[in-house]
Amino acid sequence: MTGPASKDVDPTDPEYRDVGEGLLDEEMGPSSAMAHLYRGEIHRMKLWRERLDRTTNWAVIVMAAIITWAFSSPNNPHYILLIGVATLSVFLVIEARRYRGYEIWRTRVRILQENVWAYGLDPSAGVVDPDWRKKLSEDYRAPTIKISAEEAIAHRLRRVYLPLFGILLAAWLVRITAFSPEPWVESAAIGMIAGTLVLVIVGLFYLSTIIIACRPRTWHAKGELRAEDLREQRRKK
Repeated sequence: MTGPASKDVDPTDPEYRDVGEGLLDEEMGPSSAMAHLYRGEIHRMKLWRERLDRTTNWAVIVMAAIITWAFSSPNNPHYILLIGVATLSVFLVIEARRYRGYEIWRTRVRILQENVWAYGLDPSAGVVDPDWRKKLSEDYRAPTIKISAEEAIAHRLRRVYLPLFGILLAAWLVRITAFSPEPWVESAAIGMIAGTLVLVIVGLFYLSTIIIACRPRTWHAKGELRAEDLREQRRKK
């Protein structure tokens, strides 16, 4: 027995619109397809969340090891801290890529939460997105990245890496000032690279990270609990 062709299906027809009807009934069994779908998406989202956490953990461990070694002896070169900044940047790029993958699964979970489970708990509020079925169907047919690489980097900078970069910068400044008998501009030199040039490069790098993290933008990440969102929700209440 075959079902109707996709072109003959009217998405406003109750037969097809109310796909979530009965999901929260007491007699609903564990074989519910939608329940299994939601459970699977939660599991995928959890796995990608753990991948993000592992990257962050390694970044913190490597940063702590570099700072410890840099201050273990006055003879250790200060530029090891700048190598730490470069290493942390690599972790940032890796984590941003994983964050973009994580956002695929989280977006699906939020669509189901907003339009199926929330609707089942309180039908009077309606659904958040009347076209949620079409969007979710298209995403299952052809999964797409939901956010840009720049936005992913901005998220991870705000949440984790900007403070870590700040700690490394503070450690480097202390290392070239309090631990060096030379003027701090001269002590910032690396081999034949003048200290002034090193300071300019470091300053430009940190300025770029602040701009990426803090510039005004339209956020596309689904359900990101940013401080701006929480303040906006509080004002509406």
